Amino acid sequence: MNYVTLSGGVKMPQLGYGVYQVTKDECERCVLDAIKVGYRSIDTAQSYFNEEEVGNAIAKCGVPREELFITTKVWIEHYGYEETRASVLESMKKLQVDYLDLCLLHQPFGDVYGAYRALEDLYDEGKIQAIGISNFYPDRMIDIASFARIKPMVNQIEVHPHHQQIESKQWHDKYGVQVEAWAPFGEGRGGMFELQELKAIGEKYGKTVAQVILRWHLQRGIVVIPKSTHIERMEENFHVFDFELTEEDMNTIAALDKKQSSFFSHTDPNMVEWFVKMVEQRKKNNDCTKEKKEW
Repeated sequence: MNYVTLSGGVKMPQLGYGVYQVTKDECERCVLDAIKVGYRSIDTAQSYFNEEEVGNAIAKCGVPREELFITTKVWIEHYGYEETRASVLESMKKLQVDYLDLCLLHQPFGDVYGAYRALEDLYDEGKIQAIGISNFYPDRMIDIASFARIKPMVNQIEVHPHHQQIESKQWHDKYGVQVEAWAPFGEGRGGMFELQELKAIGEKYGKTVAQVILRWHLQRGIVVIPKSTHIERMEENFHVFDFELTEEDMNTIAALDKKQSSFFSHTDPNMVEWFVKMVEQRKKNNDCTKEKKEW
């Protein structure tokens, strides 16, 4: 396993296992499978609604806690100092841990500054070993890095061969913020797994397109958290440390860059409104749930 050292001194596995879109029914089994394969970094989030299942796997896996690297992310409806602090402590309870290795703010909307101050204080108290952000574009990253008391140590963003974030990574490198890719394969969009350029590179090394993509990320110094519900695919994704891409290979992949998101833009007003409506709906659902319990 390769590791990166974050600005606060914490070592983070460069390859982890992500549980985005892993259902509650499958999550515990999947995390146990991933740990069995050899993964030690597990990435979840409040908005994935599977922290409890991840926690159950952590409790059952038999691997010492200090050998695991556990990440979760605070969702927008919990932003603001007090709400963020309470939600992080609740996440720790669900995950059955007494500290988090990494905690991120999931989206760049709402009371980001109040939320980040809560992460800073939890970091000071030793409840979080490293703090950071997610989906912050370079301008917002620089803002937080320049004016917050503790600079973000990680920014988890969209990075894959069709959206390589070359300039963005240069800014992150300048400010010492580790880039982590939340969609290292771009979820296969744009025919990613069928690209002849990637297939040809894979054939040279006896590797799959997925393995070539992960190796490309690793050689760029990017942290990756591929997700799969199949243990065979988890094993495939894990075996990417026994070969190295040449400069020619890296240049071939660089030419695939479309320089735009395969998903959406956080600067699109329609998308911002979508996030606002999602938060409002969740608050409404939570209020209804509370009323039923009280009744």
